[in-house]
Parts: sequence; structure tokens; C-alpha cells
Amino acid sequence: MEEAAGSREMGMSNQDHLVKSKCAGLSHTALQSHCYSLENTGTLEEAEYVTKNRKRPGSTCCSQESREETPGREEARTDPPDGQQDPESEKHKEKTLGKEVLLLMQALNTLSTPEEKLAALCKKYADLLEESRNVQKQMKILQKKQAQVVKEKVHLQSEHSKAILARSKLESLCRELQRHNKTLKEENMQQAREEEERRKEATAHFQITLNEIQAQLEQHDIHNAKLRQENIELGEKLKKLIEQYALREEHIDQVFKHKELQQQLVDAKLQQTTQLIKEAEEKHQREREFLLKEATESRHKCEQMKQQEAQLKQQLSLYMDKFEEFQTTMAKSNELFTTFRQEMEKMTKKIKKLEKETIVWRTKWENNNKALLQMAEEKTVRDKEYKGFQIKLERLEKLCRALQTERNELNEKVEVLKEQVSLREADVDLAVQVLQSCTLNSHEELGTPIDTEPGIQPDVESCVGNSSEKTVPTSPVPGTESVD
Repeated sequence: MEEAAGSREMGMSNQDHLVKSKCAGLSHTALQSHCYSLENTGTLEEAEYVTKNRKRPGSTCCSQESREETPGREEARTDPPDGQQDPESEKHKEKTLGKEVLLLMQALNTLSTPEEKLAALCKKYADLLEESRNVQKQMKILQKKQAQVVKEKVHLQSEHSKAILARSKLESLCRELQRHNKTLKEENMQQAREEEERRKEATAHFQITLNEIQAQLEQHDIHNAKLRQENIELGEKLKKLIEQYALREEHIDQVFKHKELQQQLVDAKLQQTTQLIKEAEEKHQREREFLLKEATESRHKCEQMKQQEAQLKQQLSLYMDKFEEFQTTMAKSNELFTTFRQEMEKMTKKIKKLEKETIVWRTKWENNNKALLQMAEEKTVRDKEYKGFQIKLERLEKLCRALQTERNELNEKVEVLKEQVSLREADVDLAVQVLQSCTLNSHEELGTPIDTEPGIQPDVESCVGNSSEKTVPTSPVPGTESVD
């Protein structure tokens, strides 16, 4: 008994030594993350561990084996790479770990037996393993989420870069449009200035170019009439083109419908042929099985007849009749088999014909598709031509409107000039009348009667004529004052 007690004490001391060595061999990060739970749980958990381990004495060995297997894994998982931790953080961790180890040792010293200590350490180690596994699972989930977030980030960055490129393109296009608008404004200003200069020149030389303007107006009228006729012709042509386009679309729709109906017919025929082939194959298999069954039955009967030949020689005549009947049935079956072969050959010929017809229909279908593609290309070409005609029409309408506005302005100017000319002619007539009255008054004041002095009358008339001739050219020519 004393030797057993001594051996137990030695085993307990060895177990204490193993516990201390394994506690020292645990990774620093695992102790740092989980020793706080030891301080909180306290001695109550240790008491529960002791009671459980008393009930289960074999748990210590398992815990020791699991300890011997897992520390290396935890160290491999938790040890950070070299060069990442600062010396100050390492010192702080060592201090905290030393404190936690002391607290753990104090908590273990509160226990009475080393078995209880081992049980507490085993349970603590198992809890740490479970927590580390949960942490690893969470790490995997977080890594997957991180990969998804990185993918989304890359996708968003690509979309952002695309948006920036589109924005830069739009900005460049806006700048080009602004430049184009500026150039157009400058050109319009230059054209307006040139038109003002031309108007000044036209007003300066209006009297000389009145006839030319009238001729130009007539030419413009003729040209406008021609343009109207051309516009009318173009409108009629466009109407015809639109009607032709509508007819062409209707024809294309009809062709499409016809092709769809043809395709449906071909599909229906193919389904019918496949159904007929399947039915023929099923019939062939049934007849073949029936003939095989009959052949097997006939063989069995023949064997039975051979076995019973010795015993049934007396009934040979009856069986001969039956045998003849059997031969007739066999001949009939052979005839049926030959007819079936002939039908099979006919069916194979029909199948070949149907295959040829399907090939022909396929070629027709492909040709129709090609024709449809050509029609679509022609449609696109006609659409482009139609757009070109529309653009030309718009340009012609703009030109006609501009010419009409110019014609109206010129007509107004001509009417104004005619009114000015008529007013100035009336002024000239009034001036001549006033001069004649003035000459008569001057003769009366001098006291020289016109009737008594016939020799002076021609002089007076000549003076009046000269004065009138002198006064007439002095009157401004219509339109000169305004021109100057």
C-alpha cells in the first residue's frame, strides 16, 4: 500500500510538471484572448470540472492526447509573422501574459488534487479549441465576404472609370460644339456686316440699278416658280416613295407570313413522318417478338414430340395431321415474315424520300432566309436614301423661305422708291408753276405790257424758259439726296 501511495504521489508530481510545461507551451495569443474568461468564471467552473472528472476518470488521458496534438496547430494559427509586432507591444503582451499565467496558477493552486487541476486545464483547453475553431470559421466567412467586397469594389471602380471617360468625352464634345457655335456666330456676324455693306452700296447706286433690280426680281420670280415646281415634284416623288415603301413593307410582311406557314407545314410533316416511323418500328418489334415466341414454342413442341415418339407411335397418324397443320402455320408465318420484310423495304424507301424532301425544304428555307437578308439590306439602303431626301427637302424649304423673305423685302423697297419718285415729280411741277407766276408778277411790276411790246415777249419767254431750264436741273434728282 505504501508503495502504491508513493507511486501515486510520483504520478501526481509528474502530472503537475506536465501541466506546467503545457501551460508554458501554449501560444501567447490564445492565452491572452481566453484567460480573461478564467478570471470571470472562477472556482465554480473548476468545481464542476472536478465533479465531472470524478465521474469520468478516463477523460484525462484524452485531454492529454488532445493537448499533445493541438498546441502546434494553435501556434501555427496564432503566431504572427516576424517583423509585424513592435517591441513595446511585445513587452506589454509579455507582461499581460505573465499576469494571466500567475492568475491561472493561483486558480489552479486553489484546487486540492492534481487530477482536478488537469481536468480544469483540459476543459479550459477544449473551450479554447472550440473558440479557436469558431474564430477560424468566422475568419473564413469574413474572407469570403472580403473577396466579394473586393470584386464589387473592382466592378464599381471599372464603372467609375467608364463614367469618367464618358464625362470627358461629353465635355470634349461640348467644347467642340461651343467652338462650332462661336464660329457659326462669327460667320453670321460677318455675313450680316457684308449684307449691310451691300445694302449701303445698293442704296448708293439705286438709281443706276433700278432696271437691273427689276430684271433680277423677274428672274427671282421665275426662279421661285421653278423652285415651287421642283418642290411640288419632289413632294410627289416623296409621296410615291412613301407609297412604294409601304407596299414593300406589306409585301415583306406577307412573305414573312408565308414563310412562317411553310415552316409550320414542314414541322407538321416532319412530326407526322417521325410518328409513322416510330409506329412502324413498334409494329416491327411486336411482330418480331411474336415470331420469336412462336419459334421457341415450336421448338419446345418438337423436343416434346421427339421424346414422345417412342411412346406415341400408335397415335402417329393423328400427330401427323397436327404436324401438317403446324407446317401450314409455319408457311403462313414465313409468308408473313416475307411480307413484313417487303413492307420494311417500302418504309425505308419512303424514309429516304422524306429525307430528300426535308433536304429540299431546308435548302428552300436557307434561300428564303438569304432573300430576307437581302430585302433587309435593301430596306436599310432605302431608309438612308429617304433620310437623305428628307434632309434635301428641309434645305430646299429653308432656301425657299429665305428667297421669299428677300423678295418681300425688295418689293417693299420698290414700292417705297416709287412713292418717293411720284412725290418728287409732283414737287417739280409745283416749282415750275411757281416760277411762271413769279415771272408774270415781275413783268407787271416793270409796267411793260406783254401785248403792246411784241418784240420783248420772246425774250421773256426765253428767260422764263431759261429760268425754268435752270431751275429744273437745280431740283434734286429723285433719290439723290437720300443716296448721298
